[in-house]
Amino acid sequence: MGKVTIAFLGATETVTGSRFLVASEKSKILVDAGMFQGLREDRRKNWDPFPVEPSTIDAIVLTHAHLDHSGYLPLLVRDGFKKKIVTTNYTAKLAAVVLRDSARLQVEDARFAAEKGFSKHEKPLPLYNSEDAEKTLLYFAPVPFRERTQLTSDSWVSFYPSGHILGSAFIVLEVDGKTFLFTSDMGRGNHPLLSPPDNPPPTGIDVIVTESTYGNRIHETPRHSFAEIINSAIKRGGSILIPAFAVDRTEVILMALHDLIETEAIPNIPIYVDSPMALKALDYYRDAIRTNAPELLAGIAKQWESSDPFDPGNLSEMRTVDESKSLNNLEYSSIIISASGMATGGRVVHHLANMLPDPKNTVILVGFQAAGSRGRSLEEGKKEVKMHGKWIPVNAKIVKVESFSVHADGDEMVAWLRKTKDPKQVFVVHGEPDAQAALVERLHSELGWKTVAPKRMQVFEVL
Repeated sequence: MGKVTIAFLGATETVTGSRFLVASEKSKILVDAGMFQGLREDRRKNWDPFPVEPSTIDAIVLTHAHLDHSGYLPLLVRDGFKKKIVTTNYTAKLAAVVLRDSARLQVEDARFAAEKGFSKHEKPLPLYNSEDAEKTLLYFAPVPFRERTQLTSDSWVSFYPSGHILGSAFIVLEVDGKTFLFTSDMGRGNHPLLSPPDNPPPTGIDVIVTESTYGNRIHETPRHSFAEIINSAIKRGGSILIPAFAVDRTEVILMALHDLIETEAIPNIPIYVDSPMALKALDYYRDAIRTNAPELLAGIAKQWESSDPFDPGNLSEMRTVDESKSLNNLEYSSIIISASGMATGGRVVHHLANMLPDPKNTVILVGFQAAGSRGRSLEEGKKEVKMHGKWIPVNAKIVKVESFSVHADGDEMVAWLRKTKDPKQVFVVHGEPDAQAALVERLHSELGWKTVAPKRMQVFEVL
């Protein structure tokens, strides 16, 4: 065996931009190729030259479809990567939705910035375009869960369900005799459709790379229930806007609303899903139920074989721009679910501009809000937020509901990781600095592990 290294190219001191390069004398394997989001200083990193010539990468392993794990792929392909992007079946399908939407939004945002003149650049450019995204999809190579797949002459990967979103996985990567466990984004075991995360390998792991999104927090039952928040908004005569990630969070919210309406906990008011990306993802979730996909909870396919878990009978799918615009003049209390989940782009931005000034309305935040995002500004109680070059007053009621989080919290991560014995090296990534530091301390004090929160571009030799 020769020297094996791991380089941390993203997701250090932040929750976005997951990119990890494992290299031996024979192979270079990139785990995830995510886009940086949130703070401007982080977003600018998307424009930095990639530290390794993309054509020299032998394979990319993609853990799931979210943009902060997949959104950088088109740049690598445009700049010379021509090998396989190995992933699971539904990650490949959902990543196609995510990347096409990302390319479209970037082109539209660049055009809008040029027209309105609020960009600092004379000619704003997108990070990549639709042609780049389509070329990327040609390299996807789906493989089954729980099967060892050879990548190169000295490397193999195995995918295991992680319960985070449809198709999501933690992976075991073997390179030149060294074995890595990448948790990626870990689910909580309480998803209404997906099976709980598989147990990690108990032994034989040399290196663990773990996420820490909620490493310093414990998910609590919200002070006000989801139903109470909705009923309060209806009583004020307002409508409810839920910024939700198009992939998975929209489906989880719709299932919760289905249950509340069916049990008469809330009135049967109109529900609108206004995100082309979310609607395409919704079709794949329906397909997964119809085909009884391997990552689903046992019995789910049979339970919903004759009905739609996402539609209580009042769901409208807003596919066109005109349909989206029609929601600006609602005459009755309604629920609008729109992407993106951190309000960084997409149709939800226009709905926020329309609904935030009215104190009768409610905005419900149902996911992690990264530093620098509009969602974080709303969560922190800012009195105005900037959208498309204008400052919009925040008079609507803003409520955070953490019970919908599909990220394991600090206790859940420690309990899951505890099942793996005696790794030689442990790295904590994909969290803001306080969250990373908290999980580093817990893994050291509770499990006795030598644990590091790496800096961006740090390279470590595997022991």
